[in-house]
Amino acid sequence: MLRSVELSDYMVKHPVTVLPNITIYEAARIILEHKISGVTVVDEDNNLVGMLSELDCLRVILASVYNDEEFGAAIVGDVMSTAVETQDAHDDIVDVAASMLDHKHRRRPVVADGKLVGQVTCRQILRVMVETGLKDRKPPRL
Repeated sequence: MLRSVELSDYMVKHPVTVLPNITIYEAARIILEHKISGVTVVDEDNNLVGMLSELDCLRVILASVYNDEEFGAAIVGDVMSTAVETQDAHDDIVDVAASMLDHKHRRRPVVADGKLVGQVTCRQILRVMVETGLKDRKPPRL
């Protein structure tokens, strides 16, 4: 049984982040070092400004190879997704899981007043659901 249904109890409270002014090469190294599928992009004040996936990095690096450009020199802020769906720390974890499935998102930043306070991933939600069984909850309507 879940100890609660609030996202705040299951989210990563200090997700890996990058600043928008670093290169794609630097961001890709961070993604690989932490063995994650993407990073949240924040400004110096920890305001959410975008998301960058490993596929974004691969797309840019591959294009630089094909176009004989400097390898991975593009800037994160020029490549990241800025239309980011976010969650509130008090959102229901089952509803968040359903929304992530609907939108095919692997991760969602959790924000409060525009500031990043955490992140949730499909893997975390899957782990919670498998470990707790969620037997007493009715599945959301998809």
